[in-house]
Amino acid sequence: MSGKKTAIVFFNLGGPDRQEAVRPFLFNLFNDPAIIRLPGIVRTPLAWLIAKRRTPTAKHIYEKMGGGSPLLPNTEAQARALEAALADREENIRVFIAMRYWNPMTPETVTAVRDWGADEVILLPLYPQWSTTTTASSLKVWTVAAHQFGLTAPTRTLCCYPVNEGFIAANARLIRERYEVASQHGSPRVLFSAHGLPKKIVDAGDPYQWQCERTAEALVKKLDIPGLDWINCYQSRVGPMEWIGPSTEDEVKRGGRDKVPLVVVPIAFVSEHSETLVELDIEYRDLAREIGVPSYHTVPTVGTEPEFISGLAGLVRQVLASPKQTVCQAEGGSRLCPGHFGGCAFN
Repeated sequence: MSGKKTAIVFFNLGGPDRQEAVRPFLFNLFNDPAIIRLPGIVRTPLAWLIAKRRTPTAKHIYEKMGGGSPLLPNTEAQARALEAALADREENIRVFIAMRYWNPMTPETVTAVRDWGADEVILLPLYPQWSTTTTASSLKVWTVAAHQFGLTAPTRTLCCYPVNEGFIAANARLIRERYEVASQHGSPRVLFSAHGLPKKIVDAGDPYQWQCERTAEALVKKLDIPGLDWINCYQSRVGPMEWIGPSTEDEVKRGGRDKVPLVVVPIAFVSEHSETLVELDIEYRDLAREIGVPSYHTVPTVGTEPEFISGLAGLVRQVLASPKQTVCQAEGGSRLCPGHFGGCAFN
């Protein structure tokens, strides 16, 4: 092993690790200018108000998961798995975690990477699909913190990987397992569910929805099930504004009307957290039962599934071999999104 040190930094959302952390977590989330696109003088008091109002409901959600989010331990397991998958590299590779809205937050991670003495940094979002509200927000905060805390190592970014072979293969295998069980109750419908976005953000050029659609199409192709009944849908709507659709809740209700088994796949999440363990696996399951869905199955996130970790390792190797500062999973590391998406990482 050479003396060169390469730091890989996982970007993820973060989650409150205890009940007392719920309100400050929510404030950090809604005070992000990428989420509420208003001037700080308006956004900050509004975020404080939203966090205060939503805290009781959110606490109840996290109570169902033992009092806090499992996102950090899940992400730590992924970090160790990726290190093992890259153990054949000559350089010394270490994976760090930078959460956007709760600990370990970006300044802490920047300092840790600096103090470790990294010779180069690879930023790797655990958001397969690029969005201005997730990866772009994390990148902006990372850049500011790196400058503030003196991290000067050359830094490159993997922007997205919505149709990465390992990501698709792991999901497809997990889907098949649930699909076979659901098939005992009829011909299943597959709901490819992603976290929603306000429609105005997508209309402004964010490629997230387009990339989610590519993920679903790649999964349908990989599954290769004749006549597969499937649809893209979006969950976790917040507030009165118009969101992209159709909504996952509406699709669960349609499944009840059509009396078809449902297999629900979280295609924009790679780790279990409140949107998967509570919203999909408890709340929508209860709804499905109430409205007569004959069988309801949620597919787990890819977590540390070997195909997914192998896919991430391949992406890291691709970045390390590229001279580009920003690398996409597309062939040659160039832009994946059509040119009219102004919110693409390559703009």
